[in-house]
Amino acid sequence: MFENLQVFENRYEELNMKLYDPQSAADRELYASLMKEHREIEPIVEAYRAYTQCRQALEGAKELLDDPQSQDLREMAQDEVKENERRLGELEEALKILLLPKDPNDSKNVVVEIRGGTGGEEAALFAYDLYRMYTAYAEKQGWRTEIVSLNETELGGFKEVSFLVDGQGAYSRLKFESGAHRVQRVPETETQGRIHTSAATVAVMPEAEEVEIEIDPKDLQIDTFRSSGAGGQHINKTSSAIRITHLPTGMVVECQDERSQYKNKDKALKVLRARLLSQEQAKASAQVAEARRSLVGSGDRSERIRTYNFPQSRVTDHRIGLTLYKLEEILAGSLDQVIDPLIAADRARQLEQAD
Repeated sequence: MFENLQVFENRYEELNMKLYDPQSAADRELYASLMKEHREIEPIVEAYRAYTQCRQALEGAKELLDDPQSQDLREMAQDEVKENERRLGELEEALKILLLPKDPNDSKNVVVEIRGGTGGEEAALFAYDLYRMYTAYAEKQGWRTEIVSLNETELGGFKEVSFLVDGQGAYSRLKFESGAHRVQRVPETETQGRIHTSAATVAVMPEAEEVEIEIDPKDLQIDTFRSSGAGGQHINKTSSAIRITHLPTGMVVECQDERSQYKNKDKALKVLRARLLSQEQAKASAQVAEARRSLVGSGDRSERIRTYNFPQSRVTDHRIGLTLYKLEEILAGSLDQVIDPLIAADRARQLEQAD
């Protein structure tokens, strides 16, 4: 399996030469494409080189061990064999992971939609908490976020919110967040101290490029209206908010965050393309369609991928049986503690299927 990795090293050296070629540098689109490919195969080449060096060191140590004239070095050779065999095993596993089929959407920006589910006002407040968690996580990653549309409640909760996340690898880190999230806590309005259970749904979709999803302008009904929000927030005196209806599918997207009609239309189209791409990918594979249904769910209390229990300061991801008593940290954006184990579990599943 690993003998064929020489082709990656050859291509890597070829890319290095092209990147230093003034003609490549002058063509911005070509240069960006070469850099992208270079970044993608560099970890494979580095791991392959380390694997080759380790294997050579192991063979050298074994030769020394078998040499009758080097008996005084036998103990040192035995240690080298043991250490290189351990290291070789680690590098083999690392290479297997690097060679797993890549999700073509992993490098894309994302559109995130959060909706309060069962639980009324408490569910809307929880949807707001989730929004804060994801935007705090994005800030830690150095990503940029932009609200597309927002429907607030009188108490500051979010009935629903759509926002863009712009950053390297955003989809690869956030794609496991799609699904129903459940919260257990005592609402501020609860006088008897009873714990209430509410839910919110999260949908994470890769942003689609125009070349991936072509939309015929004739298929769009575009309406303008005045922005409005609870308590006078986000109110525009001009009719700059945009509502786009995709007539063939009936999908409706609104954007009222910007004062410019043009900017609102641009954001709304990004969300529409992401939804259409997600729908298209789901149709292409029955498995993807089933996975999306099982992930996103209906927002009912009984369907959940994760539970946030405030009295116990506990976060439980039910897909991998992970429980952490770090609720405040995670809600403050320290989401890698949950995301990293999810990625590891997904890789383990892929490796098992590959074997």
